[in-house]
Amino acid sequence: MAKKILKIHPKDNVLVALTDLNAGETVEFEGNSITLKDNVPAKHKFTESDLAPEQPILMYGSLVGKAVSPIPTGCILTTQNVKHQANSFSGKTGTFNWTGPDVSKWKDRTFMGYHREDGQVGTANNWLVIPMVFCENRNVNTIRQAFIDELGFGHQDIYKSYVSQMVELFQAGKTDEIEKLSLQSQLESSRKRIFNNIDGIKFLTHEGGCGGIRQDSEALCALLAGYIHHPNVAGATILSLGCQNAQVSILEEKLRKLNPGFSKPLIVLEQQKEGTEQELLSQAIRKTFLAMVEADKQERKPAPLSKLTIGLECGGSDGFSGISANPSVGHVSDLIVALGGKSILSEFPELCGVEQELINRCVDDKAAERFAGLMRAYSNAAEAAGSGFDMNPSPGNIKDGLITDAIKSAGAAKKGGTSPVVDVLDYGEYTTKPGLNLLCTPGNDVESTTAMVGSGANVVLFTTGLGTPTGNPVAPVLKVSSNTKLAQRMPDIIDIDTGAVIAGEKTIEQMGELMLEHIIGVASGEIPCKANQLGQEDFIPWKRGVSL
Repeated sequence: MAKKILKIHPKDNVLVALTDLNAGETVEFEGNSITLKDNVPAKHKFTESDLAPEQPILMYGSLVGKAVSPIPTGCILTTQNVKHQANSFSGKTGTFNWTGPDVSKWKDRTFMGYHREDGQVGTANNWLVIPMVFCENRNVNTIRQAFIDELGFGHQDIYKSYVSQMVELFQAGKTDEIEKLSLQSQLESSRKRIFNNIDGIKFLTHEGGCGGIRQDSEALCALLAGYIHHPNVAGATILSLGCQNAQVSILEEKLRKLNPGFSKPLIVLEQQKEGTEQELLSQAIRKTFLAMVEADKQERKPAPLSKLTIGLECGGSDGFSGISANPSVGHVSDLIVALGGKSILSEFPELCGVEQELINRCVDDKAAERFAGLMRAYSNAAEAAGSGFDMNPSPGNIKDGLITDAIKSAGAAKKGGTSPVVDVLDYGEYTTKPGLNLLCTPGNDVESTTAMVGSGANVVLFTTGLGTPTGNPVAPVLKVSSNTKLAQRMPDIIDIDTGAVIAGEKTIEQMGELMLEHIIGVASGEIPCKANQLGQEDFIPWKRGVSL
């Protein structure tokens, strides 16, 4: 019989409903009978005993809120009776010891990847087209239109066909039949691909590069350099206007900093030097095509799993995310780290309240101090703008049980597993150390995913309880659902379903191992990524303002 309720940590003083519970219903927990005074929807929390005003509320063994009014036993927690409260943090205390999981069965496993001259290995082989400034977005989009369909990277426009059918019915006077018209076609490539060993030509349009402050352009160049340096990228075409803040020389400097021996092909064209738009675009298209001919000669070869760098992301989270999807991803992170690979945990506003735990997991005081400093600076900037981390949960989060930022954060941090923190990176910095890395980004899904890929993630695990279609131009973004209902409702975006953990059919460890096998298939090009199939390629640089 499936469990109805769950206590996440022995120290907790609230319980989680695993299924819808009704007022007046009695549930049994550790020998005690609790009669519910409210309807408690699945994913929400209720009190195990009476709570007085200002009494701490504990989940995941951490402080996640305080009662603002008396909350009797069996009452649901809401934004009306609970306020955000989180533990404070200081310097590193004590010594952290970690025993990694048994990875003997994966020790000799490989994935089929693209080997780069600098030792990195890609899970895909892409060509990039990048504007240095928003003024070049139109030219980049013109190149996109010229290439995508002709190279076989486009998809049939089934929605255009759908509208055409409606127009035909309307013109034939059969408007009543439009209601019965259904969209049944599947997205398929519009024609056979010209290049067998290139996964795509990707276009990183953005709204930056000029205006704002000079630090914005520096940050943008660092991010773009990370994408060009990325193992999933064979080379890039750069379009510059010429007069913008984000100069090509800054980008080249950032590339040299990442890799002094950088040798990937770069095509750089400046519109103010080339003359007419036609001359600029004809050169860009011709040179890009010839460069892709060379990139197509690269082939997948076996690589150890230590060459994987996993980005850990969550979005559209629900009350089950911290119980099923996030800890399952956390176990994958531990497996990758134990195998000598890298993982990246970001979204600093969603680490509020778990700072001390992460500080204590840092391998040295330098990393601990940097993390604490970045967290304080971010929090202070948010408060100076009239906001704060406590405003992070979205309406969807709250509706599905994440009523304070500390509750959301305590569950979100589970994506980072249990391994030591080997490095702390600011936005735009690239991962170099095997192990778990912390990366300063917003909690915004796309801004954070964009940053993690720019820091070297060649696969991203993206957990969701409500459903979100986020993808990335360069790295596969695998959606991991926290509950089976979501996976069944949105099968076009969900790659992996961890609802079996909620149902008691799989342990966290079992689910993590299944996920690792799926990652190996995706990294080898054998299992398709749903976001890639949908053409979901989101790219939003962070402008370093307050974004939660």
